[in-house]
Amino acid sequence: MSFYRNEELQEIGLGSFGNNVLISKKTSLYNPSKIHIGNNVRLDDYCVLSAGEGGITIGSYVHIAVFCSLMGAGKITLSDFSGLSSRVSIYSSNDDYSGTYLTNPTVPDEYRGVTSADVYVGKHTIIGAGSVILPGVVLEDGISVSSLSLVTKRCTAFGVYSGNRRINERNQNLLILEQDLLSKYTTY
Repeated sequence: MSFYRNEELQEIGLGSFGNNVLISKKTSLYNPSKIHIGNNVRLDDYCVLSAGEGGITIGSYVHIAVFCSLMGAGKITLSDFSGLSSRVSIYSSNDDYSGTYLTNPTVPDEYRGVTSADVYVGKHTIIGAGSVILPGVVLEDGISVSSLSLVTKRCTAFGVYSGNRRINERNQNLLILEQDLLSKYTTY
């Protein structure tokens, strides 16, 4: 079996997890007691979830595709019905690359200039393949981020974004579909 069974998820020591949680056995989970997962969630092969002090919270009906990484000291939140396409990276911490400080985790903290800030991914937000989300970013509800985007700033609700640039409006029919799904499946 390629996904952990419920008993195995309990042994891993996740902070909490709901029903119908499928986590690939090829996923790496660091500091699992700070990872909280809702219902109907799937994490595919080769994902890395490295929870820092703020932890990682994943809502319900969330899919995280292959080779995604979520890491950093700040809190990372993926809200209900959100999704990450292949190779998306979400960072809630980042080294200072200016040359003012030394970089990388092998260097003592007193010589580093790491910035940490929470990252929030709203309901019904989808992030395209190969995109990078940096510390402090808020993606409001209904955002669609195009593939290969670098997102450094807040994106406002129901927009289609290429990087930080809003290029279109997103159809809100998905809100009707959400209500229909939830009315049919009471085990949310």
